[in-house]
Amino acid sequence: MSDPDADSDADGISMDDRDGSGSDPDASSDHGSHSSGDSAPPSDGFAGPSDSASSTDRAGSADADAPRRVDGGERTESGTGGRDRVTIEDDGVVRWFLKTNDGTIVLLRDVLSSVAIVAVIGLLLFAVSGVWPPLVAVESGSMEPNMERGDLIFVVDEDRYAGDGAAAGTGIVTAATGEDSGYEKFGGDGDVIIFQPNGNDRATPVIHRAQYHVEAGDNWVERADSDVVRGASCSDIQTCPAEHDGFVTKGDANDGYDQDFRNQGAGSDVVKDEWVTGKAMFRIPYLGYVRLAFDGMLANAAAPGLWSSLPLGLLGVTSAAVVAGRRPGRP
Repeated sequence: MSDPDADSDADGISMDDRDGSGSDPDASSDHGSHSSGDSAPPSDGFAGPSDSASSTDRAGSADADAPRRVDGGERTESGTGGRDRVTIEDDGVVRWFLKTNDGTIVLLRDVLSSVAIVAVIGLLLFAVSGVWPPLVAVESGSMEPNMERGDLIFVVDEDRYAGDGAAAGTGIVTAATGEDSGYEKFGGDGDVIIFQPNGNDRATPVIHRAQYHVEAGDNWVERADSDVVRGASCSDIQTCPAEHDGFVTKGDANDGYDQDFRNQGAGSDVVKDEWVTGKAMFRIPYLGYVRLAFDGMLANAAAPGLWSSLPLGLLGVTSAAVVAGRRPGRP
């Protein structure tokens, strides 16, 4: 039979273990002498080993999250591997923008850096060429094989880098003069020029070879290649005699002169000196396709009239598409 006093003692121990608040320390010691060897869980008023460890972890975590000082007095941030933490308040907007690791700001920095690099390249090209845009893209095939569709052409002012025998008052050497002097550009005699057909600055520029220079009143057909004019006389061609000084032009792959409207050339009157916007110096194959694709996408997104008037540029460098006339039979 069990001892009632022992049962009462056991009950008292069990209750004290469940609720240590208000228990007497001596009683706790006494309870320990009656326990069966199992240590009682720490009571709410006392910190056991696990509680001490937890408290230490929390304190350590708080210390880790707090800004710390390193050599030189700079603050660091937890998880940054010792890198300086930059704030607008302490470092100013400029230093913060240049040093912060914020993802959005890093992306913006990269974009601005790229734009700045392209702008510098554009300015250098402008300084060398003297015209804007200094790079133009060939849009069709009338200068083949010496210029191909998609070529990017570096252009300079007509007065720069003039060859021997340039036409009076210009820096342009015509094919007729170049044949005698041995001056060649792009696989043929004379300079290849960029001009606004009929002086229309809203029309797509044309890039063709200058054949010869004429003066007002000249019967330029007499000087023309008879095969190219197909035996026509001055009276058969609208632009003859010449109404003003200028250049007779032709695409290398075209069958007729641009001033002979019976052909599918540029359809321009004799090209005045002031209509010339530059002359071609060298080409970069295929790179012009980037510009042409860019033009096509934006042209589809904007009204045609609006698009033709916008001075848009690709990366600030290729700012105009140049159409090299049209070959016979091409749309």
